[in-house]
Amino acid sequence: MKNVDIPVLEKYTLTIEEASAYFRIGEKKLRRLVDEHRNASWLITNGNRIQIKRKQFEKIIDELEEI
Repeated sequence: MKNVDIPVLEKYTLTIEEASAYFRIGEKKLRRLVDEHRNASWLITNGNRIQIKRKQFEKIIDELEEI
């Protein structure tokens, strides 16, 4: 299987590191949000790897005034 680089804007899910860079939110803050919202619809866990559903998280961010 080839390792293909997909632009962040085309990815369905993002790692904590990718989401931090994309949304300009610190990794510690994102990890805290994940810990506080373990059953959120914008999260997927694959073993111990956390993935954030980009479009769903964008909607959450759009509704917030501060994080």
